[in-house]
Amino acid sequence: MVNCDGLWMLPSRTSTLLYKDPCLVARFQHFCGIRGTFPDRAAKPEPDSGPSELRRRLQSSEAGVGNGAAGVAAAPQVNGMQGDDPVRPGAPSDTARAKPLRRNSLTGDVGQEFLVHNKFLFYLFTFGTELGNEMFFIIFFPFVFWNIDALVSRRLIVVWAWNLFVGQSTKDMVRWSRPASPPVVKVEVFYNSEYSMPSTHAMTGTAIPFCLFMLTYGRWQYPFLLGFSVALSWSVLVCVSRVYMGMHSVLEVITGFLYTLLILAFFQPVLDKIDNYYMTDHYAPLVIIVSHVSLGLVAFSLDSWSTSRGDTAQALGTGAGAALATHVNYQLGLLLDVPLSSLPLTLPPLDVSMVLRSLLRFFIGVAVILVTRMVMKATTIPFLCRLFGLPSDDVRQARQHMRVELPYRYIVYSVVGFVCVSFVPLLFRILNLA
Repeated sequence: MVNCDGLWMLPSRTSTLLYKDPCLVARFQHFCGIRGTFPDRAAKPEPDSGPSELRRRLQSSEAGVGNGAAGVAAAPQVNGMQGDDPVRPGAPSDTARAKPLRRNSLTGDVGQEFLVHNKFLFYLFTFGTELGNEMFFIIFFPFVFWNIDALVSRRLIVVWAWNLFVGQSTKDMVRWSRPASPPVVKVEVFYNSEYSMPSTHAMTGTAIPFCLFMLTYGRWQYPFLLGFSVALSWSVLVCVSRVYMGMHSVLEVITGFLYTLLILAFFQPVLDKIDNYYMTDHYAPLVIIVSHVSLGLVAFSLDSWSTSRGDTAQALGTGAGAALATHVNYQLGLLLDVPLSSLPLTLPPLDVSMVLRSLLRFFIGVAVILVTRMVMKATTIPFLCRLFGLPSDDVRQARQHMRVELPYRYIVYSVVGFVCVSFVPLLFRILNLA
């Protein structure tokens, strides 16, 4: 049993164990106004055991056990460690009941209801954690590519894909479970079935802003302190949000942050060479496809099924599609890179016409990408199931087969990446929006 008595007293352990301690996560959540409503039978914590417990989790989810429907239906009591009555008279006026916004992507678990005593921090850290989710990347990379700097965006995609591959693969090799609940309140459960060391949200939340800073400083005119402050604030917000959400220990977040700095140090001197190779070498398409598919096969062989493997294939597929589109654009003379003679770039004065054209490009482009993704998803999984003789009535079950999930992720997101980098800019030229 995890005992968090003496809420504000740090246990006398080694520093490594201390920063991995779920009680430290629970303390931080308590400080930020998050209270659990665990049933009586949850007094004994059930630590998240990762993908190796998939069958037990699926059975529990179907039966409504644990943090699912039955847990919510049971008469809730606030975790004894926290000592607050959820309906106590005189409670703060901004207190609200809440549940995780999205169910677990693998088990279907909807999560345990909790109390929010500080709505500002709840919305702030919800925003912070969204900066590491799929929908943010679908919006952010295209916006930068179409409206700000195509070179910066496609190089960001390269770093993002490789960074996520390294992080997710490390998770499946280290195999640490998520912080135990209770005492930790699971404000988010979407990734609850994955392993947790290191935090890949912390990795992407560090890689994107610092790589953006690395690529734009000197290329664009802005103060060094401003760019560094924005990058650091972005990274800290994402990292802290993962502890707030109850998804990671402090040690896992710190490791993810430092791990990414090492990866960026490796990519900084070679990123320009990688980009030039993708554009100019005649064998680049073959190398791109073989390398990205091979890395996906490596990731899928590390452990039993988990959502992290699909996320890895998704990132590699997006990176492959964007790289192939870069090669095609260069070969067809459609590359939109700013000439070196124009550097450093300055932000043009904002006017109504420029803003409207940027918004129009963004909404048309994102609409094309979302429609592409929807159509590809709707057709690829049934096709693969028929191809390999698997039932397609349960999509979640079908996607637990490597023969379905790996090609599905690659096909869908390589097409999405290609459409973003090559087809949509061509469409803008046709519509006179380039």
